[in-house]
Amino acid sequence: MRSLAPGIKLITSFSRDSWYRFFILILTFVFYTTYHLSRKPISIVKVIKNNYQNLFGVLDNCFLVAYAIGMFFSGMFGERLPLRYYLSSGMILSGLFTVLFGLGFYWQIHSLWYYCLVQALNGLVQTTGWPAVVACVGNWFGKGKRGFIMGIWNSHTSVGNILGSLIAGVYVSSSWGLSFIVPGIIIASAGVICFLFLVESKSHMLDIWGICLFVHSVEQEPLLRNSSSNEEIFSTNTSTAVEPEEDHTEAISFCGALRIPGVVEFSLCLLFAKLVSYTFLYWLPLYIANVAHFDPKEAGDLSTLFDVGGIVGGILAGLISDYSGGRATTCCAMLIIAAPMLFLYNKIGQNGLPTTIGMLLWCGALVNGPYALITTAVSADLGTHECLRGNSRALSTVTAIIDGTGSIGAAIGPLLAGLISPTGWNNVFYMLIAADVLACLLLSRLVYKEVRGWCGYTTRQRG
Repeated sequence: MRSLAPGIKLITSFSRDSWYRFFILILTFVFYTTYHLSRKPISIVKVIKNNYQNLFGVLDNCFLVAYAIGMFFSGMFGERLPLRYYLSSGMILSGLFTVLFGLGFYWQIHSLWYYCLVQALNGLVQTTGWPAVVACVGNWFGKGKRGFIMGIWNSHTSVGNILGSLIAGVYVSSSWGLSFIVPGIIIASAGVICFLFLVESKSHMLDIWGICLFVHSVEQEPLLRNSSSNEEIFSTNTSTAVEPEEDHTEAISFCGALRIPGVVEFSLCLLFAKLVSYTFLYWLPLYIANVAHFDPKEAGDLSTLFDVGGIVGGILAGLISDYSGGRATTCCAMLIIAAPMLFLYNKIGQNGLPTTIGMLLWCGALVNGPYALITTAVSADLGTHECLRGNSRALSTVTAIIDGTGSIGAAIGPLLAGLISPTGWNNVFYMLIAADVLACLLLSRLVYKEVRGWCGYTTRQRG
């Protein structure tokens, strides 16, 4: 008997459910990559407009403040609306506003209010992304290897930043409007793909399979097809088999989500962790151009190394936390190491290209590792916490609270960098180090609890 080709054996060794999980993972990865791809161009354009740092600081904050405010409401909408519609509409609208920003170059619009309004509206619609994709992935994957899987998956943030930098860098010196228009078209196109193909949970796919099997059985059964009575076709047994199972649990309230153990601590930690990460996101190309004296395109390309390090850091954080069972301890350890590494980068990071590359990779891994872990695996864990008693309609709200609190730091960081940088880049780095230390301290209670668990102590349940 002839044996199957090795490739076919590999393909058939996976179940249909595994293929759907892989498909959803890839799909949501692409979707959120386009979100970050469309955010990055302004940090590249900022380099060629060096005399307008304060104005760009205003534009950054229009986006980030709107994003932070909108995120707290986005999760509640995400729990109550179909994720496919919610996510696809957000991506298409985000593409529209990103394109409108770039068209200001060709329409010769010189009004700051136009760009502020477009940035603020874009910040609001971009809040549709994170709660929706985390909820979708959380619906398809269990807790077993969630840290490792979501650590790999979360590299979409860094991949989006890298692609956004490279695309914007192509047009930044000649026609900066295209630095926004091209990413806008990309994210809007991804929104159409989302509408056509996203399945937000495994239960929805089971409903589709049941309906398909029912239709197939009707087509293959002539007695039923030719029956004079519709009751024979839509009998009680058949309809019960394919009727979608409704979720009667109520969506969790904002205050109810805050009462989940660990939500407040991780939210406040992310505030300071995201402050550091987004300061690098928006100001690193300008810092490299000013301190190391690279041209705008080279500075933008070099800044992508920070995101490359972030990919590795996110995967390592997820892997270590899965193995150890200590999400808070993993974050705290990386934050502790990150603080002196930021100091070293500022002091010796520009002493030659090899040193710059190495320090950017290390800083990216240590800064983005905890940020990635909290916004993915930790959010998914807390959104399916045992205290919820199986309520699956909390994941999007919990994710939005954590990321919304973090987004407050994302708004404050670039603003402070814009205000402090005229006094010297040293002071900017001191601010980042202080934020890193505060992020670490906010996890101290959870770290203590995890260490006690490793030592064999059990925590007495309250209530």
